[in-house]
Amino acid sequence: MPDKTMIHWDAHMCLALHPQASFAPIDQLRACGLNHVSINVGMDMNPVAQIMAVMAGYRATIAAHPDKYVQVNSVADIYRAKAGGQISIAFDLEGALPLLERPDMVALYAQLGVRQIHFAYNRNNPVADGCHDVVRGLTPLGRRMVAAVNAAGLLMDCSHTGRACTLEIMAESSQPVIFSHANPLTLVEHGRNITDEQIRTCAATGGVVCISGVSGFLGVAQPTAADVARHVAYVADLVGVEHVGIGLDNGFLQPELDDTPPGDFDAGYWWPPSAGYGNAIADMRYAPIDTWQQLPQALQAVGLSAEETDSVLGGNMLRVATKVWHGQPA
Repeated sequence: MPDKTMIHWDAHMCLALHPQASFAPIDQLRACGLNHVSINVGMDMNPVAQIMAVMAGYRATIAAHPDKYVQVNSVADIYRAKAGGQISIAFDLEGALPLLERPDMVALYAQLGVRQIHFAYNRNNPVADGCHDVVRGLTPLGRRMVAAVNAAGLLMDCSHTGRACTLEIMAESSQPVIFSHANPLTLVEHGRNITDEQIRTCAATGGVVCISGVSGFLGVAQPTAADVARHVAYVADLVGVEHVGIGLDNGFLQPELDDTPPGDFDAGYWWPPSAGYGNAIADMRYAPIDTWQQLPQALQAVGLSAEETDSVLGGNMLRVATKVWHGQPA
C-alpha cells in the first residue's frame, strides 16, 4: 500500500518575479499530486527592493487562498498541507548579493519564508564564485555566511555556484548540503552541471542532488520524464538513491508582467553565450509540469523500486529538511 505520509517535493521552480505573479503553475503542481514546492523569490541580479516586493506579493497570494496554499515554516506545515489537500510553499534565494554583505540578513529572509539559499548566481560576488566565472574560492565573508545559514536553519544550496567553491562550502557547512537543481556533468557537458566529485561530496554531507528538467542541462531539445529519470539513475548509481531528488526548475513568464531587474540589466552577463546559452535563457525548454505524473513509471523503468521512487520524489528532501530546519522532530 502507498505510504500515506509520503511527500512529493519539487526543490525549485520560478514564477514571474512580480508581486502580481499568477500562481496557476502552483495549482497545476497541486493537481499533479505535489505536496511541496520551493519557489525562487530573487537572484543576484535582483535588487533587494524588488525581492521584498515579490515576497510581499507572494505571501499575500498564499494568505488569500488558505484552501489551496500553506506558507511553510516547518516540516509540520508540509504534513498539515497534505492532510488538508493544500500544497505547501517555501521560498528560495539564488545568490548572496541580496544579503548586502550582512550575515544577519539570512535570519531576516528566514522569517519571511526563505528556506534555502545558494550564494552565487552564475557570477562571482563578495561571498562566493559563480559557475560561469573565474575560480577564486569561498571568501572569508562566505564562511561567515555559511555559518549564518546553518544557524538560521536554512538549507545550504550549491546550485549555480563555482565547482571548487561548492567543495569549500560543503566542507564548511555543519549541516547537510543540497543542489536544488543540478545535473551530472558526466552525462552532459555544461558549466551548470556538476562533477562526480561534487556529487560524492554532497552525499557525504548527508545531502541531496535534485535533478533539473531544463533542456540544456539534460542534453535534449524537449525534456521528458525519461530524460530526468536517466540523470536520477546516474546519481543513484554513483552515491545511492537516498541522495537524489527532483528540482525541475520550471520557469513561467507572464508577458503582461515586467519582471526585468531595474537599471542597466545585461542578460548576456548572467547567462553568457560562451557558456552555452542561446539568447540568454530564452531558448531553454523545461520538462512540463505533468512530468510529475510520469516520473514514477519513468523511475521504475530505470530500475528503481516503488519505495526508492518515493524517496527520490520527495522522501530524501523531507529527510534533509527535517534535520536542517529548526523546530523539527528528530
